[in-house]
Amino acid sequence: MGKRITSSSPCLLFLFFFFSLVLLGCPSLGHPNYKDALAKSILFFQGQRSGRLPTGQQITWRSNSGLSDGSLAHVDLTGGYYDAGDNVKFNFPMAYTTTMLSWGTLEYGKRMGPEIQNARAAIRWATDYFIKCATATPNTLYVGVGDPTTDHKCWERPEDMDTARTVYSVSRSKPGSDVAGETAAALAAASMVFRKVDPKYSRLLLATAKKVMQFAMQYKGAYSDSLGSAVCPFYCSYSGYKDELLWGAAWLWRATNDASYLNFLQTLGANDATDIFSWDNKLAGARVLLARRTLVDNDKRFESFKQQAEDFMCRIIPNSPSSSTSYTQGGLMFKLAESNLQYVTSITFLLSTYAKYMSASKYTFNCGNVRVSSSTLRNLAKQQVDYILGENPLKMSYMVGFGANFPKRIHHRGSSIPSKASHPQAFGCDNGFQSFFYTSNPNPNTLIGAIVGGPNQNDGFPDDRTDYSHSEPATYINAAIVGPLAYLAGSYSS
Repeated sequence: MGKRITSSSPCLLFLFFFFSLVLLGCPSLGHPNYKDALAKSILFFQGQRSGRLPTGQQITWRSNSGLSDGSLAHVDLTGGYYDAGDNVKFNFPMAYTTTMLSWGTLEYGKRMGPEIQNARAAIRWATDYFIKCATATPNTLYVGVGDPTTDHKCWERPEDMDTARTVYSVSRSKPGSDVAGETAAALAAASMVFRKVDPKYSRLLLATAKKVMQFAMQYKGAYSDSLGSAVCPFYCSYSGYKDELLWGAAWLWRATNDASYLNFLQTLGANDATDIFSWDNKLAGARVLLARRTLVDNDKRFESFKQQAEDFMCRIIPNSPSSSTSYTQGGLMFKLAESNLQYVTSITFLLSTYAKYMSASKYTFNCGNVRVSSSTLRNLAKQQVDYILGENPLKMSYMVGFGANFPKRIHHRGSSIPSKASHPQAFGCDNGFQSFFYTSNPNPNTLIGAIVGGPNQNDGFPDDRTDYSHSEPATYINAAIVGPLAYLAGSYSS
């Protein structure tokens, strides 16, 4: 019997095609599905969890790991996040990740819908760990677990770790103002996230933040100098520690309104010009945060920070006479060859958020003869987000699991090795390389929401697991894009 064609078939085909695109997270009605991207960007953090996983764990190929973390120092340091594709807990980038997740939730929480619960859970997974790090031993701040050198010589699941879980800390005699200032910023920012929904926890976070910030201010020094090869070259504090002192004091000032923090940051002298924002260099972020007081609250004491924030924006905007930022032919901001998307997402957050502050007072400024409005910044931010989500020359989404075409061979131990559920036997330190690292096969486990290092300056992307500069995801890449995605999700219906 022949197939009967009816007049409704084209409509049904269209509807089928439309809903297929929506389910895949593909562009619809001229823009990507931001709500789907937002949900996935937060879900990613479950794949990075260390410690005993909760019953509600949605990334089910992960299992408990690092359950003895801290035992070598006779303290409990379980929990927290693995920073990227390895099995080390580096507190410096983890704290930045937490600060950015908290800032995004504070600014855009009302646009997150049901995802705000997941954002809070992602923040709390880190802050519960930071409280342990800050309170376990008097006058000591624990700043990392796991020997990075030995860890990086292995390709094994976090559930199978058999490398030394060395514990690292800073103290009065071995200071770390950078990591302490960033930890204080994370705790202070998070305290504001939980202020209404969990006041008791919020007070604990803020009290701990004050103690850690006092330690950072009183015992000055770079943690790279104190810890050496334990953190370098992995997460050296290349920019020094003044930017973290400024950042930490700015967050404590916002959380407390205690004038002592204002007095401290005004006399710090952290006035270097910058065209970057990252886990290492916080100057631009601190300036945008402080400029809020002038733009939103009309507090003229922060005028100098507003000027510095605008100097930063003028170094980013493509047609600004003082721009020092390159863009690929496809339109992607390009700062550095290694893991470039970490800078793109962090700077995009500042573009979105400064635009929010500007729009509160209908404010504009000039970069030379170029007039900059909130729309100028928002349009540039949207362009960067859209590029990451697949609107680029390769039509490649750089968020794993979003869209039809995304990286399949990411540089990530847990994702690239069969899970414990499918392969209960442990893989040893060396056993993963030949079978799972060097293979061209796709990863068996999809790390949904992970944003990788991204394309090169020619918009090319090889999708090669051994090319960590482009194929490795990291918590701080994702943390910074959550805010802009929430803004876009609340502004565009899918």
